[in-house]
Amino acid sequence: MPLLKVTWQGRQRTLSFESDPSLREILDTTDSRVRSGCRGNGRCGLCLVQVEAGTVNEPTENERVGLTQEQLDQGIRFACQVVPRHDLWISIVNPAPASNWKSIAMHEYFSPLESPTIVNTQRQGIRLSTGVAIDLGTTHISITLWDMYGGKRLTGRSGLNQQLLFGADVMTRVVAANESVERAREISQLAVDSIGEALFDICSREGLNPRDITHVSIVGNTPELALLSEKNYDMLLQPKFWTRQIDCQPGNTRPWSVAWHVNPHAVVDIISPLAGFVGSDLLAGVLATAMTAQPKVSLLIDFGTNSEMALWDGFTLLVTSAAGGPAFEGSGLSCGMPAVAGAIYKIEHDEYSQDFTFQVLAGTDPKGLCGSGMVDLIAYLLRAGALDRKGKLTGEMPSEGFPLLKGSRGIVLTNRDIDIFQRAKAGIGAGIRLLLKSADMTTKNLERVYVSGAFGRFLNVKNAQDIGLLPRVQPHSIELCGNTALAGCEMLLVSPDRLIEMESIRKRARVINMSNHSEFEELFLENLYVKPMETD
Repeated sequence: MPLLKVTWQGRQRTLSFESDPSLREILDTTDSRVRSGCRGNGRCGLCLVQVEAGTVNEPTENERVGLTQEQLDQGIRFACQVVPRHDLWISIVNPAPASNWKSIAMHEYFSPLESPTIVNTQRQGIRLSTGVAIDLGTTHISITLWDMYGGKRLTGRSGLNQQLLFGADVMTRVVAANESVERAREISQLAVDSIGEALFDICSREGLNPRDITHVSIVGNTPELALLSEKNYDMLLQPKFWTRQIDCQPGNTRPWSVAWHVNPHAVVDIISPLAGFVGSDLLAGVLATAMTAQPKVSLLIDFGTNSEMALWDGFTLLVTSAAGGPAFEGSGLSCGMPAVAGAIYKIEHDEYSQDFTFQVLAGTDPKGLCGSGMVDLIAYLLRAGALDRKGKLTGEMPSEGFPLLKGSRGIVLTNRDIDIFQRAKAGIGAGIRLLLKSADMTTKNLERVYVSGAFGRFLNVKNAQDIGLLPRVQPHSIELCGNTALAGCEMLLVSPDRLIEMESIRKRARVINMSNHSEFEELFLENLYVKPMETD
């Protein structure tokens, strides 16, 4: 792929890009964005960049109107009007303020909806015009804006959930919410504020009116939905409710509409979760993959702070969750970080030079490892004999850990980091094995495996199989899907008739509580080892 070198505010970065998006769209997926206010039609004149080297398309009519000849001679262009095809070096003349939000690139969407069926253009007396789909995750929140008339996605954003202030995992937040009504309201407001911040970023940069937003659909894991609605989160601390449906429907969403500056009569739908720790995000993923609409034995793994799994045996959807903690999101690790700018997400090892090469999100200087980078590094250390099957660094490896990068910005993988990751991996492995045993099957019966979540998008399948994170099936049977929860939420937003299909999925689902199974502890301990997953 061609490379883009970017200079802004005394900093530089180099990143690869697809050849179809505009320069503005490419920059919007990073934290080096350019100012904008017109949805990229070349009319606001804010997205100024200077072409330093490389070949670009000729100035468009809007650029000839909005820029002087002197500016054009100096290489000044509107980023939204430049479509780079080859290596390019640019300077950002008018950088945007720092933001927690970045645009979702087209390749990050799972099964983009091309022509959804709009069957209900009026609800509660409101004619739908613009709709919002939200995947409320523990670490990340993903949002897309839709033209409800044309059934077209306008744009999308992804950013961190501000509730991280109250803990990296949902149970820490639930415990905090139970301390007082005021604390619960504060935690809820952080999620509301995060969504409002994302909507402001979208509307201000795209030149859209938030008052046109008349419908919002939200999916998420059960604790997040309960914390958002400030309802029944206390039940999640009681094991008897873990396999029961939790009512997360808020009594009044009008304050949210006011905070988000959307239409005051906007319909806000929280898609109900299935059980205490099986959320509507997993159900939305099942809907998006259409796994229950086919006879193949299929497994969906939605990696996250609260990882959820679903096994379709052709008749019943067996579901469970694994509280593996935030390791897959890179949190809780000395060298870890979420999959944001600066995260090493892919690592390769040269057997001859013994050097590591890696890829960094947004092309910035590396700051740490996200989950997929952790998988790669553990797999390579295992093959090299520098890590034993118990997950301990061996040989002459320094006691303080393996230094992937040295110096002031050193990135070091420690035995503690590996141990935390092993426990998260063991929860996934035990969950998969228990689902299969409940269906009287083994991994040999699996015909399709869907891997979703930000972690899954960058996963090296072979490395994940070698350390026992994914079952040993043919690699072509594994599909890395990205955010299936968001895709399913979009389907429910633009095609309300899909709610009927969602209800059908609910009726076919059976929740498996791993803590009630006598084999769970044995399977968990077995999957702690850094080795391929057992096939029986």
